[in-house]
Amino acid sequence: MAVAALLAAIAVATAGCSSEPGGARRVVVPSVVVPSAVVPSKVAPPAVVPSTVAPPAVEAAHMSKSTPVRVQIPAIGVDSRLMDLGLRADGTMEVPPHGFPAGWYTGGPTPGELGPAIIAGHVDWTGPAVFYNLHNLKPDDLVTVMRKDGSMAVFRVTLVEEFPKKKFPTELVYGNIDFAGLRLITCGGVWNPKIGHYEDNIVAFAEYIAPAR
Repeated sequence: MAVAALLAAIAVATAGCSSEPGGARRVVVPSVVVPSAVVPSKVAPPAVVPSTVAPPAVEAAHMSKSTPVRVQIPAIGVDSRLMDLGLRADGTMEVPPHGFPAGWYTGGPTPGELGPAIIAGHVDWTGPAVFYNLHNLKPDDLVTVMRKDGSMAVFRVTLVEEFPKKKFPTELVYGNIDFAGLRLITCGGVWNPKIGHYEDNIVAFAEYIAPAR
C-alpha cells in the first residue's frame, strides 16, 4: 500500500539541529508537519512516478505489510534496530531520542510495501550517529530491512542527494509512487551555529528489488 499526500506540509526548512552543551552537536532529522485534516492515509497511488527513481523490473513488485525491526547497509557499516516514529501532538514527526537507533515512520508503508517507506536517523549526536555516513552511499548499494514476520526486503540505492532545507522536494521524497520504495533521511551540509542546525538534508532513494531468501 502507498501513502497519499504523506506530507501536505513539511517543516524541513526549520527542522532544528540544536547544539548540545559543551559544543557537541545534536542533529534532528526533518520534522514533518501534517495538518489534522490531512493525516496520512493509504490509497492507491497515481500513475506518475518521479523520473529520478524508476520502478524495479522484478516479478514480485512488492511485499505484504510487516513492521520493520532492523536495517542493514553494509556499504556504510550500518546495522541498526528500528524504533517506531509517529507524530507528535503538534503534528511533527517524532525523531529518535538519541544517535542510535534509526527509526521508521509508522504513518507510511512498511518497507517492501507499495509506496515510499521512510527511515530517519541522526547524522551525529555527541559523536557519529547511525546515519553519519549516509552521504557516502552510491547507486547500486544494497539496503536490507528485516521485518517482524521474519522476511527481509532488499532495496537497491538509486540516488543520493543533498537538498537545502529551504527548498526540500517534498513531493519527490514523500509523494505517492507505484512501486515499493525506501527513503533514508538525515541532516547534512553546513552546521550553522546561528540557527542551531544543519542547513541541508541528505536523502537516499532506494527501490525494492527482491525478498531476501
